[in-house]
Amino acid sequence: MATLLYLLALPILIYLHFKPKYHDSIPARFFLKNNARFTEKGIWFHACSFGEVRSLSPFIEKIEPSSVRISVITQTGFREASKYPLAQVRYLPFEIFLPFWIRKQKVLIVMEAELWPLLFIVAKAKGMKTVLLNARISDNSYASYVRFAWLYRWIFNSIDLIFAQSLEDEQRLKTLGAKAVHVCGNIKAFSRYEVSHVYPKQPNKRVVVLASTHEGEEELILSHLTLLPNDQLIVVPRHPERFAKVNRLLSAYAENLGKSYMCLSKQNSLEADVILCDTMGELINLYAIADVVFLGGSFVDGVGGHNPLEPAFFGTKLISGEFIFNQKVLFDSVTNVFTCKAEDIKNVFDSIETYPKSAIVHHGDIEPLLEQILGK
Repeated sequence: MATLLYLLALPILIYLHFKPKYHDSIPARFFLKNNARFTEKGIWFHACSFGEVRSLSPFIEKIEPSSVRISVITQTGFREASKYPLAQVRYLPFEIFLPFWIRKQKVLIVMEAELWPLLFIVAKAKGMKTVLLNARISDNSYASYVRFAWLYRWIFNSIDLIFAQSLEDEQRLKTLGAKAVHVCGNIKAFSRYEVSHVYPKQPNKRVVVLASTHEGEEELILSHLTLLPNDQLIVVPRHPERFAKVNRLLSAYAENLGKSYMCLSKQNSLEADVILCDTMGELINLYAIADVVFLGGSFVDGVGGHNPLEPAFFGTKLISGEFIFNQKVLFDSVTNVFTCKAEDIKNVFDSIETYPKSAIVHHGDIEPLLEQILGK
C-alpha cells in the first residue's frame, strides 16, 4: 500500500520540490538525496519540526555529542537540529525506505504524535529500545484515533516505553493498547530559555508582540487593537511561507496609522513603530524585551495554541485566545495568562497595565526521566 501511494504521489512530490518550503526535505525524504544512514550505536531522537527539536535540548545537552542522532520532517526542524555540535542530522525517509535505511541505535526516542508504523516496527526488529516521549492525544483527534484503534494497537506493540503529558493522555493511550505508560508532564517544562541576541529597548516604549500568529490572526487581533502612541508593535508569524503576505498587511497597516515600518531581515534593529520579524529563531529574543504578548495559534480554531512557557519565563503580560486545547498541560504550568475571545481583545488590552505579569509555576527535573529512557 505504501509503495502504491508513493508511486501515485510522485508527480505531486516533484511539483512540491520546487516550492521553497520543501526544496530540501522532499528530495531527502522521498528520493534519499544527501540523506545517508546514521552510523550505529547512537541515541536517536525523532522530531517533526522546529519547536519539537528545540524542546529536546535539555535531553540532548546531557548526552555525549557524538552519540546524538536526530531525524526530522521539516526544513525548519533540520536547521534547528543542525545547531547541535557533532550531532548527525537527517530527514526521516518515507516509510518504504525505512527497512534498509535504519541502522541499529541504542534507543529510539520519538516525540509526541509521530507514530509512523514502520519507524517503530523496524527499529524494534533491529533490537532498539523504543520510546514515545511527550505523548498526547488532543480532544479534537481522539475520535480519529479510536476509529483506527486496530492500527495503533499494532504500532504500540513495538513501543517499549511511553511518557504521556497528562493523566487524560495516559488513559486514552491505554485505551488504544499502549503499555508501560508513565505521566511526566510536558517536557517543555524542562527547558531553560536563553537569548541569542540582546535587542536594546527604546526608551519609553511599550513593546507589544504578536507571537506565532497563523492565517487570519494578524487581521483579527489588529482589528480589535488600539495602540498607544508609545507602543511598538512586533509581529512574528509562525510559518516563514507567510512572511510576504504579512509584510503587505503590516506595511498597509503602518501607513494607514502614519507609523514607521520595517522588516527585521532588512535591518537587525528595532527602530520602527511597526516591525515584521521575518527571520527564524528570534522569538525568544523578542520575548526578553516584550511588555505585552499575544500568543497566536489560539484566536482561530484548529491550531490549539502554542507554548506559553517562553513568554512567561520573561514575565510578560500574556494574552491568549480561547483555543488552547493542544497546550492545556503547559497553560496549567503558567500563572496570569489572560485568555479571551476575539471580541474581548480590546477590553483586555486596554486594561492590561492593571493585570499582573505571567510566571512559570515550576520547572521539571529531567534527570530521573532521562535515566528511565536510557535505562541507566
